[in-house]
Amino acid sequence: MDDATAPHTADSHDLIRVHGARENNLKDVSVELPKRRLTVFTGVSGSGKSSLVFDTIAAESQRLINETYSAFVQGFMPTLARPEVDVLDGLTTAIIVDQQRMGADPRSTVGTATDANAMLRILFSRLGKPHIGSPKAYSFNVASISGAGAVTVERGGQQVKERRSFSITGGMCPRCEGRGTVTDLDLTQLYDDSLSLNEGALSIPGYKTGGWNYRLYTESGLYDPDKPIRKFTKRELHDFLHREPTRMKIAGINMTYEGLIPRIQKSMLAKDKEGMQPHIRAFVDRAVTFTVCPDCEGTRLTAAARSSKIDGVSIADACAMQISDLAEWVRGLAEPSVAPLLASLRHSLDSFVEIGLGYLSLDRPAGTLSGGEAQRVKMIRHLGSSLTDVTYVFDEPTIGLHPHDIQRMNELLLRLRDKGNTVLVVEHKPEAIAIADHVVDLGPGAGTAGGTVCFEGTLEGLRASGTLTGRHLDDRAAVKDTVRKPTGALEIRGATTHNLRNVDVDIPLGVLCVVTGVAGSGKSSLVHGSMPSGADVVSIDQTPIRGSRRSNPATYTGLLEPIRKAFAKANGVKPALFSANSEGACPTCNGAGVVYTDLAMMAGVATTCEECEGKRFQASVLEYAFGGRDIAEVLAMSVTEAEEFFAAGEAHIPAAHKILDRMSDVGLGYLTLGQPLTTLSGGERQRLKLATHMADKGGIYVLDEPTTGLHLADVEQLLALLDRLVDSGKSVIVVEHHQAVMAHADWIIDLGPGAGHDGGRVVFEGTPADLVAARSTLTGEHLAEYVGA
Repeated sequence: MDDATAPHTADSHDLIRVHGARENNLKDVSVELPKRRLTVFTGVSGSGKSSLVFDTIAAESQRLINETYSAFVQGFMPTLARPEVDVLDGLTTAIIVDQQRMGADPRSTVGTATDANAMLRILFSRLGKPHIGSPKAYSFNVASISGAGAVTVERGGQQVKERRSFSITGGMCPRCEGRGTVTDLDLTQLYDDSLSLNEGALSIPGYKTGGWNYRLYTESGLYDPDKPIRKFTKRELHDFLHREPTRMKIAGINMTYEGLIPRIQKSMLAKDKEGMQPHIRAFVDRAVTFTVCPDCEGTRLTAAARSSKIDGVSIADACAMQISDLAEWVRGLAEPSVAPLLASLRHSLDSFVEIGLGYLSLDRPAGTLSGGEAQRVKMIRHLGSSLTDVTYVFDEPTIGLHPHDIQRMNELLLRLRDKGNTVLVVEHKPEAIAIADHVVDLGPGAGTAGGTVCFEGTLEGLRASGTLTGRHLDDRAAVKDTVRKPTGALEIRGATTHNLRNVDVDIPLGVLCVVTGVAGSGKSSLVHGSMPSGADVVSIDQTPIRGSRRSNPATYTGLLEPIRKAFAKANGVKPALFSANSEGACPTCNGAGVVYTDLAMMAGVATTCEECEGKRFQASVLEYAFGGRDIAEVLAMSVTEAEEFFAAGEAHIPAAHKILDRMSDVGLGYLTLGQPLTTLSGGERQRLKLATHMADKGGIYVLDEPTTGLHLADVEQLLALLDRLVDSGKSVIVVEHHQAVMAHADWIIDLGPGAGHDGGRVVFEGTPADLVAARSTLTGEHLAEYVGA
């Protein structure tokens, strides 16, 4: 009888067991996670949460699934190495929803990144009147092409010639190539037309009077260099600005002459803006204007694609609608011939609304979404899925969410769990930790001081555990009694970017001003898109740092420059020897420290270079010392150690010490100087960016959600840093949802009341105390609840 009631063997695998995980900074971590429950991972930024959840559990699960495909298919998939772990047991299929921003390709929109556009194109190709062709005819990524010619076919041992022709009707606007905007050069920024070339008319960086770039134009012989440019004939102006490349002799040297505009387009505009020198970037910003394409009016589509309509609505109109309105329109279509397609499209659009993104439109460029919005767009495809027994892995799903929206996100996570899925969430916000069935707290510190499990159990247990997270869980910042007085105001008048409704607002200067409101209410549009030109603003947004595995905090912050010079001076050699990317690099591994072996569809192997033992430098370079340390030892120091080392004594370098000071100010004291940027977490990268920008001369700092990826304990440190910035005479404007930052502000500007076309207005301006007392807005209610008013 006992046998009948005993559980089936198949039901005994209720745990995901991890034993001996050693990825990145994890120190032999062993945890057991319950399946079909919601587990939240907490701990300070850099404590090893992502290493455990993403780099160990999720990575191994994906690798095992990839291995079930044939070698041919695996060749097309990303290769994953087996994580450093002894035992991983009870894994299920993992679906990863991370915070990576969407690709900022100009042709990528919200509609193309989800499947909504694909379904709309099929819908219009079946129902649109007049009918213009296949779904490709409605796509702004497909150009129209046609061709004809003779082809030779072998049949039965004979060669036969046949005539073939083909044509593809695409929907791409031919003028802007599906981008919606065209670039124009502002000629007044290139030259002063009242002067002649010999008088120095050109004002382009690198075109100095007398230089080769300049002589090309003065000595071309195509026009008189002593004649003011505005007096050129049509022919001369064409030769000056647009002439095709022509070989000619100038001062006895063969050179290629070409018009000024194509020359600048090739030399400056074709390059990546991030990589330009600052003075060239400033010139490009001044000279290049983006205007809406006049042919397609910014819709990216051909006239034919815009002429085909369903009930008077074209595909361009449908993509421009707010998604919540588009969902209503699709609901009104009753066409039995395309019923399955309509049902699928309705579900997709309803998911947008349900997840709180109903305020977007499908034609919104994907690169303009914030980190939180991009993450929620990726969640959409998983919402209605009927899969169960899957592991969903989320990386801070509450990023960029107002407290009001966090409740909705929590409900979604619980719904995924209740369908029978395992949900793993990396999270810092107490409201999101509160819904956990199981909590794993990593720490106790960050970097090498982290990587161990400090607590595992229930939320109540965490509160009582005395760990750093446990102690700070119930922290509540109080609203300030006295606020600073503004020293002036930044006036924004008639702002209409995106969804702003003609907003007039004075942003006070000399204080800590917080701009808040629900996601999509227009905060970024106000702060980034409507600043008066000429204000000396230093903007620190969420765009990820670009950097290969060769870049590290020392190279990114410019710290290596003074250190290399000091080493070179002390030893009487040149600075390039102390760069692992230049002459000092170990010849075997080219300064990478590891040797990569590519194994086709198997994961590549990285082995430490035997020659330099991973130090990245030639042996001869390591013989040069400065202050008793060689360059590899300096790069292995943490910021805190290096700060002491360069502070006084023979190793005193004031320039380096200043940069290190700023890095420890933003809470990065535990990072080693030579750690590759690719291994930093999102929060660390943003703080590194903040540290580099703190030296900028601007008087106004604009920070976009600086608490992203910050532990509750680190938020206090960030607030102290913002206070120091304000006290030193700077103005700080912060776009933020974190209630501790709101409570700490001197002035709050609240946008709303809703998102999309329900937002875009200023619903409150004043001190946090007034906002809490009035409780007139969503933010006010949540802040009052937070401070316990």
